[in-house]
Amino acid sequence: MPFRLLHLFALLLLATPAIAAEKPNIIYLMMDEWGYYEVSGLGHPDLKTPNIDELFLNGGMRFTQALAGGPVCGPTRATLMLGQHLGHASMRNNGGASPIREDDLTIATVLKQAGYATGGFGKWGIGGRGTTGVPEKHGFDRFFGYYHQVHAHTYFPTYLIDNSKEVPLQGNTGSPYVGETFAHDVIWDQAMGWLDDNMDKPFFLYLPVIIPHGRWGMPAEDPAWAQFKDKPWRQGQKRDTDARMYAAMMLKIDRQIGELVAKLKAGGLEDNTIIFLCGDNGGQDYFLDDDYPRGRFAPNVDPKTGVQFRGQKKDLYEGGLRVPMFVRWPGKIKAGSTSDHLWYFPDVFPTLADLAGAETPERVDGVSILPTLLGKGEQHQHDALYWEFGNQTAVRIGDWKAIRRGKNADWQLYDLSKDMSEANNIATKHPGIITKVKAVAEREHTPIRPGRVLDPALARKDGSAPVRRE
Repeated sequence: MPFRLLHLFALLLLATPAIAAEKPNIIYLMMDEWGYYEVSGLGHPDLKTPNIDELFLNGGMRFTQALAGGPVCGPTRATLMLGQHLGHASMRNNGGASPIREDDLTIATVLKQAGYATGGFGKWGIGGRGTTGVPEKHGFDRFFGYYHQVHAHTYFPTYLIDNSKEVPLQGNTGSPYVGETFAHDVIWDQAMGWLDDNMDKPFFLYLPVIIPHGRWGMPAEDPAWAQFKDKPWRQGQKRDTDARMYAAMMLKIDRQIGELVAKLKAGGLEDNTIIFLCGDNGGQDYFLDDDYPRGRFAPNVDPKTGVQFRGQKKDLYEGGLRVPMFVRWPGKIKAGSTSDHLWYFPDVFPTLADLAGAETPERVDGVSILPTLLGKGEQHQHDALYWEFGNQTAVRIGDWKAIRRGKNADWQLYDLSKDMSEANNIATKHPGIITKVKAVAEREHTPIRPGRVLDPALARKDGSAPVRRE
C-alpha cells in the first residue's frame, strides 16, 4: 500500500475512537406530579399531549415499570441527584429548606467534571438558600427557579432565585392563582436562553418544571387556556377553574416540549441529544367528586381497562411511586419501543455517568440502564429496591412488593404480576419472602446524616415568602 494511503488509513483509525466517544447532550425534563396515565396517547379522554405522544410515545422508549425514588417532591429529587435510595440519602423529608450535605456528590458534579456545561431550571427542593444544599455548590454552573420547594407552591411568586440571588418578578403578590408575571414562563425562557448559549459544547440541562403541581393559575391569554376555559367541569369543593387550569397547563408544557425538540433540530443537535421525560412521584387524585372517585383526571387509573394503582402521592403503594417515563434519542433508542425493565430514580445517576463516559462512585445505589436503552450489552438487575418515607417502608424483589405502614406494623405483601392494584395481601402465605424482605429493610436503612443550615433566617425566608391564599 502506498505511503499516503497508509498514512490516511492510520489517521482514520486514530479518529474513530474520538468520533465514537463524542459525548451526547443530556436533557432531563421532570414534570411535577405528572401522573402515570396523564398522556393522551395512552387513551386519556380529557388531557391533550400531542407532542409527547408523537415525540416520546411514538418516537422514543416508554418504560412501564419506572419508579420514583420517593413519594413526594424533596426526597424523590434527592434520590435522583445523589443516586442513593432513601435508606442512604442525606435528605429524606419534605421540609423545603432541608439540605443535602456539603460532601454529597451529585450527578451534576460528575457531569461537570466530565466536561459538561450544567444548567438547572425549575424546582430544586433539596437545599434552600443558606444551607449546604444549594445547587451552585453541587455541580450546577447555573440554577434558576425555586430552591425551597414550598416557595414553588405559587406560579406567581414575588421573586425567583438565580444562583442564590433574588430576581424580582413584576406585578406579583404571591397569589397562587393570579399575577402579572407567570414564573414558569420566566424559568422556561431562561432555560432556552441558557441552551442557546451552550449549544457548542456537551451540556446537561436539568428541567424540573413545576407544571402541573397545584395550586393552579396561568395567564388568561395563553392559547392552551382557550382550549379548556369553557369546559363544563365541576370538582366538588375546589375552585371551578382548577381542573380546567390543570388540563391547560398540561397542553402548555406539551407545546413547549415540542418547541424544545424543534430548537434542537434547528441547531443540528437532535441526533446527539438524549432526552428523559418523566414525573417526579406518583400522581395525586385531584378534583374528586362522586362521579370521579379517583379524581377528574384519574392519574392512577388505566383509562382503557379501569385497572388502578393503589394510593397516590405520599404513599409507597404503586400510586405513589409509579411514574410516566420516556427516553428519546433518535438513531440510538428504538422509536416506539416499550420496556418493562424495573428501575427507579437512583438508577439515573449511573446511567447519565455512563452516557458521559464518567465513573460512578461506589456510594451510588443505582444500576445503569444504558444497555436497555441502547439494546446492547448485559442489563444488570437490582436484587431489591428500597424506599422509606416517614413511618412507611417498602421493598420490591422482582414482582414481589412488600409494604410496612408503621414501624411496628405487620408487613403486607403483593404479587404485582397478578395484583397490580395491591388489593390482596398474601403475606401470611409467603413467610419466606417476608423473611427476605425484612433482611433487605434491615440492611438498607442507615441513620440519616443530614446537611446543615448555615443561615437560619435565609433558609426560612423562601418558605415563608408571601403566598396569599384565596
